[in-house]
Amino acid sequence: MRIAYILLDPGIGVFGTKGASVHVQEVIRAFRHLGHEVSVFCTRTDDDVPSDLADLDVTRLKVPGGLDRSQREMALMRLSDMLADMVIDTAGAGADQGFDLVYERYSLFSTAGAQISSRLGVPLVLEVNAPLLAEQKQHRGLVHDAHAARTTAHSFVEAERIVCVSSAVAAWVERDYPGLRDVSVVPNGVNTERITPAQSSEGMGRLGEEPSLGEEPGHDRPVPSHDRPVRIGFVGTLKPWHGTDRLIEACADLRGNFHLDILGHGPEAEALQKQAKALRIGDRVTFHGALASAEIPARLRTFDIAVAPYPAGENYFSPLKIYEYLAAGLPIVASAIGSIPEVLDGTGAATLVPAGDSSALACALQNLIADAEARQRMGAAARAEALAHHSWTSRCQEILAPFVLELV
Repeated sequence: MRIAYILLDPGIGVFGTKGASVHVQEVIRAFRHLGHEVSVFCTRTDDDVPSDLADLDVTRLKVPGGLDRSQREMALMRLSDMLADMVIDTAGAGADQGFDLVYERYSLFSTAGAQISSRLGVPLVLEVNAPLLAEQKQHRGLVHDAHAARTTAHSFVEAERIVCVSSAVAAWVERDYPGLRDVSVVPNGVNTERITPAQSSEGMGRLGEEPSLGEEPGHDRPVPSHDRPVRIGFVGTLKPWHGTDRLIEACADLRGNFHLDILGHGPEAEALQKQAKALRIGDRVTFHGALASAEIPARLRTFDIAVAPYPAGENYFSPLKIYEYLAAGLPIVASAIGSIPEVLDGTGAATLVPAGDSSALACALQNLIADAEARQRMGAAARAEALAHHSWTSRCQEILAPFVLELV
């Protein structure tokens, strides 16, 4: 199929480093791996272009600078119409330029996907990652909320299929917009070929097994010892709802030789660095900043334990980090909140702790620091779980299955 991928959100660069950008890239990769042609129409690109996506067909309409929030919202509505017109014009340029399907990542103020679907007579698949209306009002502010509500309703009604990343997001869609045609839950996934486990110092797998045929071997990882600390790792944007402050608080109570690696950047970065120093563990915490997606696999191979320390409260995420930790073959300590228990319960790959409970988090980490065999056993289970159930290829096959069958 020829797919037009629509992304109006100016906060997400197609080639950016944060989780949403990684999500965009992985969905596009999976579509292309399945044999589909993808053209992207967006308002932001950024500069960290992965080598395997260097040939991606991308058309960008830039959001004007120097606008206040109200003006920016109105500009997005105009850009939505302009993006729709550009796709229509592209489709009309010749028989080989048409599209069989429109895939849009739900963005406030966008009706581009709905317009394209209606005017070309092709189905629209709308990917919904969050209840953006409430999220925008709470965290960033929303001036033209009535316009945002109308464009959201229009896009939802016109979509042939709505795919939600969690059951909580699907519940919001079905509660506020009853009677829609197809609302499905398709969680996030992971590229199990791009993210692979580290090897032991003997060059074998964590449990002494050779890498599976076709898998890219991991980098050798020194075994933690008196001289080499157990490395605890976190990947994510440094924002309050990721609970990184609770992780630092928990690490202040740990004993033994450990080091905390924090991969990512965000508005909480300075406060978190000050917190680590105030708790006298500044020399045991490294803030690596934002990294290009191409750098993440190698960094994950340096971890011995991976953490998803979400605080208590509303949680509708399908955390990419959880799937990446699984693919990297890492033992996981995570908050028992939102969709996380659904993914990790019964896998043998994780210890779940109450959300926001720093003492329980510290206890779980301390147990794993002290037990190398448990880390190996859980890491092997994590990799097996990722391979069996969570590849992006299988996720995107599920998303597109009804439309592929129609074309056969």
